[in-house]
Amino acid sequence: MRNNKYKVLCGADVVARDGISVTGKCGLITNHTGLLKDLLTATIDVLRKVCDLKALFGAEHGLYGEAQAGADTGEYSIDKSTGLPVYSLYGKGKNKAEEALIDLDTVFFDMQDVGARFYTYAYTMTDTMALCAKHGIRFIVLDRPNPLGGIRVEGTLLERRFATFVGRFPTPTRSALTIGEFAKMINDTEGIGCELTVVPCEGWSREMYFDDTDLAFIPPSPNLPTVDAAFAYIGTCIFEGTNVSEGRGTTKPFELIGAPWLDVDAVLSLVGEQDGVRFRKTVFVPSFSKYAGQACNGICLHITDREAFSPFAVGIRLLQAMRKNNEELVISPYIKSLLGTDAIFSANFDAEAWILSETEKVALWQRESARWYLY
Repeated sequence: MRNNKYKVLCGADVVARDGISVTGKCGLITNHTGLLKDLLTATIDVLRKVCDLKALFGAEHGLYGEAQAGADTGEYSIDKSTGLPVYSLYGKGKNKAEEALIDLDTVFFDMQDVGARFYTYAYTMTDTMALCAKHGIRFIVLDRPNPLGGIRVEGTLLERRFATFVGRFPTPTRSALTIGEFAKMINDTEGIGCELTVVPCEGWSREMYFDDTDLAFIPPSPNLPTVDAAFAYIGTCIFEGTNVSEGRGTTKPFELIGAPWLDVDAVLSLVGEQDGVRFRKTVFVPSFSKYAGQACNGICLHITDREAFSPFAVGIRLLQAMRKNNEELVISPYIKSLLGTDAIFSANFDAEAWILSETEKVALWQRESARWYLY
């Protein structure tokens, strides 16, 4: 983290200051991160002053960010503070939410993204954009910074045959785009064609990580409590597709990985030193999720230099080392959705050659994606 804090306004702060011109009935897709920088004023309250706000819509983790990953958030409720109806655009309630949405004239989107392809908020947004395009509804994104900055791109390019709700489009694991830039790109490249407006941030530039700004980091979901966790997530989320704990149920989700059977010494001897991160042997007991209540032999990632750290490559190297040393390791088909490819199941898979090949692909993608930059 750098010493100076840069003064940044999110799109919602800009609207609160300048207003926005909209007519007709409006809805808002948001959650607990939809706050102004004062942390007291919700985007909900801002929009109630500038438009006829009729409904609220939540995504994964719910309107208040309370639900664990994949949990049912219910299809309908009433927001106690405003009396507005709340519909879920995630899971079972999605159809009811879409029925309510098509009765609107404008839909706003204001949620903090984390810059990872497998984070589902972006697909709630793009699915809704497609619905709005079909029904002639205006869509407005109130932009927020990418916590991981806007320069470094890494990971794999998703193959369309592996498209799911944790990776829908041929984008990298780490895209370096803000949620507003992502909306613009997908609206164009996927031919969605909705009437899209993005209200940009002010004061943010691509070289800034979230904690370089004067904004408070609100955990966008229950298991991403810090900016460092978001960095580690780019690499260690792949362990969701294995029988290795990714640290859920601990105070350091995604910065901790492990299992009761893991031979930590053997793994670390194969991986060796990695730029920008140090590994610490540890033992942890998850309170929920994999191995709840069981002692796990673990590895804690301590990020020492974000500029040098390549989280995706580190995650793959750790996984490959486990494959060579632990017969108990199980890699499930779900990892194909997270990686956007089945290359890892190839009999002659070579981790280093594959990382290099994917690095070249995402570098080309980055050059092409720059046309949608707002900053």
